Amino acid sequence: MSYLHRVIDEELDELLTGLPAVSIDGVKGVGKTATAERRARSVLRLDSAGTRSHAQAEPTMILTQDPPVLIDEWHLVPPVWDVVRRAVDADRSPGRFLLTGSALPPSEARVHSGAGRIVRLMMRPMTLPERGVSEPTVSLKSLLEGRVSPLAGNSPMTLVDYTHEIVASGLPGVRQDPDALRRRTLSTYVDELLERDIPELGPQIRRPAALRAWLTAYAAATATTASYNRILDAATPGEADKPAATTAAAYRTLLERTWTLDPVEAWIPAFNPLRRLGQAPKHHLCDPAIAASLLGATEQSLLLANRETGNLREGTLLGALFESLAALTLRVFAQPVNARVSHLRTRNGDHEIDFIIERSDHKVLAIEAKLTSAPTVADTRHLTWLEGVASDQLIDKVLLTTGPSAYRTREGVAVVPLALLGP
Repeated sequence: MSYLHRVIDEELDELLTGLPAVSIDGVKGVGKTATAERRARSVLRLDSAGTRSHAQAEPTMILTQDPPVLIDEWHLVPPVWDVVRRAVDADRSPGRFLLTGSALPPSEARVHSGAGRIVRLMMRPMTLPERGVSEPTVSLKSLLEGRVSPLAGNSPMTLVDYTHEIVASGLPGVRQDPDALRRRTLSTYVDELLERDIPELGPQIRRPAALRAWLTAYAAATATTASYNRILDAATPGEADKPAATTAAAYRTLLERTWTLDPVEAWIPAFNPLRRLGQAPKHHLCDPAIAASLLGATEQSLLLANRETGNLREGTLLGALFESLAALTLRVFAQPVNARVSHLRTRNGDHEIDFIIERSDHKVLAIEAKLTSAPTVADTRHLTWLEGVASDQLIDKVLLTTGPSAYRTREGVAVVPLALLGP
């Protein structure tokens, strides 16, 4: 399969021209190795038993390689991280080391943070433009700079197309499989994560089935702020002897260490015109296709469930997964401009905004994601509310939809089909 350009490519090239070491983090199969290999002269694959044994016996062997050196799956031999850190202290020549990791190292491994020596980048699954299925006309960077007016662009993507992309996954290795086989590929992917990758981190899972059930319940909570105790209850229906809350916390930690969970944290504004904001994260998996797979949802079942509601804005699973696809998209595009992605929800739940994109000067872009091709004033009421209470900090109001065209409403809301949004 030919290489698909990623948004992180430009960011990585810029860093390597001025910094000695860059680590690319991200869930297994997201494309870290393929991206890093294009910039490496030497490659050490630590998931290979022979190379791993050599590195475990003699971590400094990485210094004998011709730079730039790619150390793939470095977390399998944690001491190499500190070797890189010390090498950078001795010589800060740019572009010497690339590291990739599909997990944080085992908890018992003592690894220096690398702060000031190794810059870390997060690589997430592919957005629609990276998949090659859309041509963006509206830049998130321009929106953050307040430079998008008038809006323009048309997208041929329909609700069916968005649903297909949700279940098709943004993981390159999954996408290359035929549609008929992709569900099996995703199922196998989750099996390997829970049965092999997590055990490699060191902890013993006494009840692997319970971890799977918890992850499935988490998937069902996509785009909500459900408490972890509620998720645990959903994972153990009818069981009198439920795992302790500490067990649920351990599950969450394991899945976060493999980048499987990718929650959107609550927005805590630097200024304070807003009171009583909730602080719970919104739950998202790294790829909405994994959530759909865990829940047994298919393209057909998702569309059927929406038709049965009679209203695409009633909070269906497809709506939640569309929001999750939007979350993935916004975080990929926000990273190169150092913008932070969070969400807003008042404690009593009367106001909620799916995404707050915050610049370094604390100015914000407010974004809602709605599974509709024909938005109404009701779809933008929370955006209008925020403008009323925080207009000095608000750059723009954006509604991401499944519609055909980008335009601005009479109320000043930028309506942008998700397929037209780009970096």
